[in-house]
Amino acid sequence: MREQALQRLREVFGYSQFRGQQSDIIDQVAQGGDALVLMPTGGGKSLCYQIPGLLRSGLTVVVSPLIALMDDQVATLNELGLRAAALNSTLDEQAQREIADSMRRGELEFLYLAPERLVKPRTLAFLQSLEIALFAIDEAHCVSQWGHDFRPEYLQLGVLAEQFPGVPRIALTATADERTRQEMIQRLKLEQARCFVSGFDRPNIFYRIVPKDRPRQQLQQFLAQHRGNAGIVYCMSRKKVEDTAQWLSEQGWPALPYHAGLSAELRSYHQKRFLNEEGLIMVATIAFGMGIDKSNVRFVAHLDLPKSVEAYYQETGRAGRDGLPADAWMAYGLQDVLMLNQIMANSEGDERHKRIERHKLDAMLALCELTSCRRQTLLGYFDETLAEPCGHCDNCLEPVSTWDGSEAARMALSTAYRSGQRYGVGHLIDILLGRDNDKIRSAGHQHLSTYGIGKQLSEADWRSVFRQLIARGLMDIDLDGYGGLRLNDSCRPLLRGEQGLALRRDPSRSAPLPGRSSDRPVIADADRELWERLRALRKRLAEAHSVPPYVIFPDSTLVDMLRQRPATLQDMALVSGVGAHKLERYGAEFLQVLLEGQGRDPAAESAQGSAREAVALALAGMGAEQIAHQLGQPVKQVWMQLAQAISLGQLALEQVLDLPAEQIERLQDAFLNDGGDELPGVRTLARQLDEPVDEGILHCIRAALELEISGA
Repeated sequence: MREQALQRLREVFGYSQFRGQQSDIIDQVAQGGDALVLMPTGGGKSLCYQIPGLLRSGLTVVVSPLIALMDDQVATLNELGLRAAALNSTLDEQAQREIADSMRRGELEFLYLAPERLVKPRTLAFLQSLEIALFAIDEAHCVSQWGHDFRPEYLQLGVLAEQFPGVPRIALTATADERTRQEMIQRLKLEQARCFVSGFDRPNIFYRIVPKDRPRQQLQQFLAQHRGNAGIVYCMSRKKVEDTAQWLSEQGWPALPYHAGLSAELRSYHQKRFLNEEGLIMVATIAFGMGIDKSNVRFVAHLDLPKSVEAYYQETGRAGRDGLPADAWMAYGLQDVLMLNQIMANSEGDERHKRIERHKLDAMLALCELTSCRRQTLLGYFDETLAEPCGHCDNCLEPVSTWDGSEAARMALSTAYRSGQRYGVGHLIDILLGRDNDKIRSAGHQHLSTYGIGKQLSEADWRSVFRQLIARGLMDIDLDGYGGLRLNDSCRPLLRGEQGLALRRDPSRSAPLPGRSSDRPVIADADRELWERLRALRKRLAEAHSVPPYVIFPDSTLVDMLRQRPATLQDMALVSGVGAHKLERYGAEFLQVLLEGQGRDPAAESAQGSAREAVALALAGMGAEQIAHQLGQPVKQVWMQLAQAISLGQLALEQVLDLPAEQIERLQDAFLNDGGDELPGVRTLARQLDEPVDEGILHCIRAALELEISGA
């Protein structure tokens, strides 16, 4: 089974080997077992159900929470030559009937649908009449009532275990702490499932968190390192999303807003533009993201504090899905903490739920105020140990400077206590700096012993002190009042002078950003022109096929083309991410660009090496199988070499195929009568034929027809 899985990986998806636990997961599900898979974004979760779906007989049903995510996955599979469809509310009744008919005839390999549609009695009854290969539950953390992406309809998916007891189920997510894992197991009835927990580390992402100090200017300084790259900027409120997107546009950045308050049509339009165009910036609330499978997002920026480490990990994980360098940048301030606490206080839910939410926010604050490696703490939150500092976050590359803040902390705590523990940060700082205003005078706070004792520090310094006292759990925010600061019992040893406190020194506004992942360019300057030509070809093909560019080939595949510099289609087949269907469909055009970019003649280059020998042996009268035996090559590779030679006019069809003329004519007619604007792919046509024909023969016939159509 593992050898078959590896063969599918190479032929269909164009990858030479599995990563991490993929092989074990695929083997578990392909053999009929259940699996719970926790794997970081970009780690290859989709392959864990797609390959078992190809190995098992029947239809693979994939549960997905968002229409955009379904459509993206379907487009990706179709581009690989696989038969996939999505059933969702965007389809009219006729389209839905056609998909249902395809399922009855056994023509579909993958079906995507939302959980609320799946659990309808009518849908379940229909699926029970079909042969089901497996169920895949994507974004399975949505089942957790304590999670940030809770979807009530996911709670009903346990019915699959009852109604399809013999069908394997695989639940997949990129984000889940231990509490969420147990909830997934219980609610999805996966008690017998094997649990696969891959490392949460995303080593290609560089993490940087800075205190807010004129955040728009800070954001612009960060974006200057990413001009021309696609990215996401997250904001807490809808108004801030719109204001930020407008401001960025005025500054010359191609920015679009996205939040739940916009019309569905406008959200869809903006999302489509983000997926299909290069270099756009989406300014969004957390309503945007789960449905995004765009692999070449080069950065994620937060202008406000996420409410939990899980949310931060998942949102930053939307950068660099292709494995190439990416940046996660965030600016946060004390006002973010106050606002999130107020939102939690006013939210529905019992005290236990609110207490858990506050603990999650505390962990997020602690990550922000760290003086040590951020990646170690981030992974530690998910119970994963990183033995050494990562060397690839801001704190590692620019060690944090600390200062003895013991006395300043005592001043801050005393001021909060003496003023009645009911005032916010702004007023407490006014007291410490000895400011004279109406609020100070009306409360009589100019008479406090702490009035004016903090003038040795600036307002920004005091904000940093209060921010860190809250993050360290030495002060609390009064959620029942108006956000006033109160002392926590844990501050007593500090107040009594029994212990000191080292505080981190905030970087100055003018300090340069430390080295980021983006400082190691994805593309060398010498390759920049060729890189842009490859991207231009990809964009043209994407527009012609009505899919996002990364569905044609992700950036990582284009990078590998530049690295390997294939000289023939056979070489192109060895590029990571180039499977048989994409090689047939796009290989020649990308090869042309690569060879022309090197000042080489594609026709001459493609006839070199083993391909030239294959042509010579064909001219000598050998068939494909004889040539394969003679050269010690797979017969499939020889067929591709011969088809390439035919497309270049080096061989005539009759010199390659020993078939009756009427059969060749019949197969040519099948290609030409397909009805599409271009010749159908070989795999597509092979399924439609009434007679079994080797795909290598079809490749040669298609190549001859393309040559004839082109007028060569």
